[in-house]
Amino acid sequence: MMNRKYQSEVVDAVIVGAGAAGGVIAKELSEAGMKVVVLDAGPMWDPQHDFASDELEMKRLGWQETRIVDGQNPLQMGHNNSGRGIGGGTSHFTGVFLRFHDADFKARSLDGVADDWPIEYEDLAPYYDKIEKEIAVSGPKHFPWGNFHGPYPYPEREPLSPNAYMFQNGCANLGIESVVAPLAILSAPFEDRPPCINRGFCNQGCMPNAKFSTLIVHIPKAISAGAEVLPNCMVTQILMDRNGRAKGVEFIHEGKTYKQEAKLVILSAFVVETPRLLLNSFNAPFPNGLANSSGWVGKAFMPHSSHDVYGKFDDEIRLYKGTPVLATTQEFYRTNPKHDFVRGYTLHAHGARPLEFINGVSNSQNKGLLWGQALRQVALDYNYYGRVTLVGEVLPNEKNTITLADEKDEYGLPRAKVTFSYGENDQKLINHAVKKMSDIIEAAGGKPEFIVEDTAHLMGGCRMGNDPNTSVVNSFGQTHDIPNLFISDASIFVTSGGGNPTNTVMALAARTADYIKDKALTLEI
Repeated sequence: MMNRKYQSEVVDAVIVGAGAAGGVIAKELSEAGMKVVVLDAGPMWDPQHDFASDELEMKRLGWQETRIVDGQNPLQMGHNNSGRGIGGGTSHFTGVFLRFHDADFKARSLDGVADDWPIEYEDLAPYYDKIEKEIAVSGPKHFPWGNFHGPYPYPEREPLSPNAYMFQNGCANLGIESVVAPLAILSAPFEDRPPCINRGFCNQGCMPNAKFSTLIVHIPKAISAGAEVLPNCMVTQILMDRNGRAKGVEFIHEGKTYKQEAKLVILSAFVVETPRLLLNSFNAPFPNGLANSSGWVGKAFMPHSSHDVYGKFDDEIRLYKGTPVLATTQEFYRTNPKHDFVRGYTLHAHGARPLEFINGVSNSQNKGLLWGQALRQVALDYNYYGRVTLVGEVLPNEKNTITLADEKDEYGLPRAKVTFSYGENDQKLINHAVKKMSDIIEAAGGKPEFIVEDTAHLMGGCRMGNDPNTSVVNSFGQTHDIPNLFISDASIFVTSGGGNPTNTVMALAARTADYIKDKALTLEI
């Protein structure tokens, strides 16, 4: 039997998922005096005991359960785009902490593609400020692109890795401006956390706690304020009352089924599991799934294109050294009329651990399958390779969907089916970026050798909008169909932007929390 503090109590809010958004919401609402329960399908990690400098071992930080993939460009699911456990993806992300630009919210108005968001940059600006201060983001003295140019709460990280210096040298030789990346990684002590020691295994979990995650920042503060956080609890259904309102959730813990009733239900289960849960919670009044009168639940989700170019150098680079991403450029972020595509992308100097390197180059886009003696020789030359990575905007497409498959999982639930294909604009953007990455490596004195196709950063699938006929939630994440059912995660994105989304996910969550606190009476809390 679970040792439950609120065993039979109707709490103010139940939050499904304890990642980037769920952690923020839990902290904000519990500190406002609300009774909050957080449920997560994965464990409560202990960084000092559960994290290791081991690529294979730490794949468990990602969602490893089977998902069915389809489409012309089926996605590689798992560690690179989904978290599992308290902290979610923040436990194993690189810590890159960029803001979206004003243009990211106006794709239709500026470029005639996708749709405009129902909010503008100015609506999120104070929340970007809030989040960056809460976690002491480190950044360059001047950030030359977008709307925010600094200063960041903490100074930029130094020294840089050899791969970052390579990237900056290549950019400089081409007249491309680059800077030290803004990072949710400490450059000096903050609260009870130490500065980064360049251990380099950010994607495997930060043992010293120098890198931010909601596991070590927001969740402990939520618990201190009275929130109950329950790990290893797989939510299987959203419960509804006779009046068309959400009344709680059903979940499974150690093979037994439990219910948690709440005045508010907040989904922060990320881009695959949030639509999956809504679709699986269908009932007679909502035959197509909850909050889906528009038919947009699970539609138009977007990854970022995340191709890599590996180049070989005469001198050692040693890709394992230092924080993975320490230098970046957004010179190609905005639409350029000289290009044959609209929108844009960010380029990062991106380190790689040995296994990640070998997995990538063993089946590259330009050289195909590499194995045996040829692969062994490349592995032996690992220290001489450098890497540049793309974060490219992918336009929303209704045909890119998250639906329910016929196959069932261990809980008897239909597995998620993730169908994805690139569009023409996406491919042209990728081609341009791959050429620029190759140019940077050549300008730094290397020879581009491997182009590795990849994706990251899932977004969309429950997009926000003012029109209930073409969107799932309003700008505060409140579902159009069910007023006390909220969504707070990357699934509410309208477009994907050309940069890492975690800062925007957390800023939106803080904005939603303020809305809930302001509207507590009308939401019948």
